[in-house]
Amino acid sequence: MLVTSWGARFMGRRFPVAIGRAGTTHDKREGDGATPAGVWRLMGGLYRADRLLPPDAPVPMNAIGPRDLWSDDPEAPDYNHAVRAPYAPSHERLRRADRLYDIVLVTDWNWPDAVPGRGSAIFVHVWRGPRRPTAGCLAFREDHLRWILARWTERSRIFVR
Repeated sequence: MLVTSWGARFMGRRFPVAIGRAGTTHDKREGDGATPAGVWRLMGGLYRADRLLPPDAPVPMNAIGPRDLWSDDPEAPDYNHAVRAPYAPSHERLRRADRLYDIVLVTDWNWPDAVPGRGSAIFVHVWRGPRRPTAGCLAFREDHLRWILARWTERSRIFVR
């Protein structure tokens, strides 16, 4: 999949995509609001089992529970990894009230061997709407995300320019 500021292309189709509010960067830093340029793989995913059935996916998909969090504290030993509440360091709640993480895919950006401060929680997830930026993730319309995921293979990659 090729992703640029104008959209994404996968298997000959074009899809609108939301990227970070600060655009793309080759020098990703925690909290900068930018989407890191590079080549990414999908490593696994999560979904809201209380809202939808698991998506057809070639990567492991786990249900999100009420205690599931993602560490975004560069000083924490679990930085850029899934953690469980209670968790004192800074984190992001994965079970959100909105629908953004109804389907959320973990990329290999700064994962699993996270470098502190190089960016955490760079996911692929459901968007807020067209041209509504993210904090650095890639976001798609849910039906587009499902279509892409159903056709994703072990050899597929995300190229962010």
